[in-house]
Amino acid sequence: MIRTTFNKLREVKDALPHGSSAVIAEELGIAADDVRDFFRGTAGPESGYHLEPGPDGGIVMLDNTRILEVALRLAWTKNNGI
Repeated sequence: MIRTTFNKLREVKDALPHGSSAVIAEELGIAADDVRDFFRGTAGPESGYHLEPGPDGGIVMLDNTRILEVALRLAWTKNNGI
């Protein structure tokens, strides 16, 4: 389980190249709307995403980190020119 803030997830989203939701969805075999919901904070507990009120937009606990892991890899690749 990973514990972070909603604002930190938004920073990851903002670092992604255009069209990344579709790329992440295709790689993971899920719907692009599921990826968008993850970064909007509207993914439900059934997806392993739990949002609680708190500082920096709230505390997010992730049981399933697959979307975040792929997003971090894509953001790193974009920011390092690979």
